[in-house]
Amino acid sequence: MLAALPFSPIRKMFNTASEMENVVHLSIGQPDFPTPPHIVEAYVKALREGKTRYELDAGLPQLREAVASSYNGHYGIDLGADNVLITTGCCQAMFMALTAAVKPGMEVIVVEPVFVLVHVIRMAGAIPRPVVTTAENGYQLDLQQVLSAINENTCGIMLSSPGNPTGTVYPRSIVEGICRAASEHGLALISDEVYERLILDGSEHASALTCSPTLDNVIVASSVSKTYAMAGCRLGWAISSPENITALQRYHMFISTNENTPAQWASIAALEGDQSCVTDMVQEYRTRRDRVVKLVDECPHLTGYQPEGAFYIMPSLPAKVDGFDLAIRMLQEIGVCTIPGGAFGDSCNNALRISFATSMEQIESAFERMIPWLEKQSF
Repeated sequence: MLAALPFSPIRKMFNTASEMENVVHLSIGQPDFPTPPHIVEAYVKALREGKTRYELDAGLPQLREAVASSYNGHYGIDLGADNVLITTGCCQAMFMALTAAVKPGMEVIVVEPVFVLVHVIRMAGAIPRPVVTTAENGYQLDLQQVLSAINENTCGIMLSSPGNPTGTVYPRSIVEGICRAASEHGLALISDEVYERLILDGSEHASALTCSPTLDNVIVASSVSKTYAMAGCRLGWAISSPENITALQRYHMFISTNENTPAQWASIAALEGDQSCVTDMVQEYRTRRDRVVKLVDECPHLTGYQPEGAFYIMPSLPAKVDGFDLAIRMLQEIGVCTIPGGAFGDSCNNALRISFATSMEQIESAFERMIPWLEKQSF
């Protein structure tokens, strides 16, 4: 089973960079902002009050209520605490959803480029069926591509919007069409929405929670990691029907039993407290995104676009270029660390993921090295 999990090219880049000096990272997939003070204080307060013991395995009731209330406020829906299971970050929620919902020997439709969780599908014995998107189209999804990929061997669909590694935000019409098809065909719909609050252009985030006719076949995963700069706190959740949450709760008891208790209290403070911290971060990401888009346009051999969410852009290189070879050479020769596109699927091997979850100073420094270096390359 573990043989289905490859060694991550992302880790190979980090490991190589760790042995070098003066490296500028455009690779890190986590906010560079400090965790807001009121959240830190809630964490420390929980520690001081001795809130370090096991809590209920589905999560603190107060946190489950806070998650439900937050979604109800943002989307005008009617979730309750029984729709929420607290997990160790979004990744655990996605791992549980994928391994619980897929069927060995059957296919799961994924949109490529796709985050490394696709390998969990293989580990569970199912077969990823990629629907390919490209930088030339801003990695936007054609609904008909997904509908045409559904067949008698399909058991699920995995979505991510805004997505890692592309930052692409799917319009409501696309998400609604996919949700409707999944419901009609009895397919599991597993939606990674960890970047849901990082929408950069004022466009609506079309959540599967608001686009699906039922939650019976839907599991949405998210966390506090990206929204509140709490990646190291490892606190997330799965949202689904109460029946599905109960089933996942039984599974969850054998994985982590109970999430970080102080982090749960901190997450309540995050969800219920002043949200200006989120607004401020999104504004800064927007400023960085606008600058990075212009800098990518100035880079020879790169085809860019304007990502509408998260903090990534993944420009493509000429068709035959090996992105991993180029990324390694760029790291070794000029000390700029990016992530090769091949980490996110065979169709995007000729691409580089660039993260702008770093300071403008670092961004400018990286491109000051990259542009003249790329000018010297011939493909």
